[in-house]
Amino acid sequence: MEQTLRQLGDLLLGAVPTVILLTTLYILYTLILHRPLAAVLAERRSRTRGAMEKARADIAAAEARTAEYERRVREARQKVFKNQEARRQQATQARALAVQEARARAQEQVKQARASMEDDKQQAMSKLQSDAARLATDIVRTVLRPLASPTQVGGQ
Repeated sequence: MEQTLRQLGDLLLGAVPTVILLTTLYILYTLILHRPLAAVLAERRSRTRGAMEKARADIAAAEARTAEYERRVREARQKVFKNQEARRQQATQARALAVQEARARAQEQVKQARASMEDDKQQAMSKLQSDAARLATDIVRTVLRPLASPTQVGGQ
């Protein structure tokens, strides 16, 4: 057993340079590679998160601008529709006024035509009465006229 302990002691004594070398390598690895790499990864992570947050903020801002744009488009459409409706109403009113004026002119023309027809009727009636009176006078003269000669009556 003593021999085993001695071999174990020699083995441990031979392992001391290896342990020192491994410890030195670990310290150098930590100082030279691990810490800068961790710092770079942390910075990358923070930049990625920052970029993602910025992207989210940009998306939110774009959505807000889009919503504002859509609201303005809706308002513009409503304004256009209101203007069109106002123009339609004005056109309808103008059309109604034109129809009313045309009706008034037509009624005036009808009234004038009726008055003209009434005048023509009165003239025709007075002419008929004067013609009737003249014809009656002619008939009475013809009937009451003395017979001048028998040849005129018999035709010989």
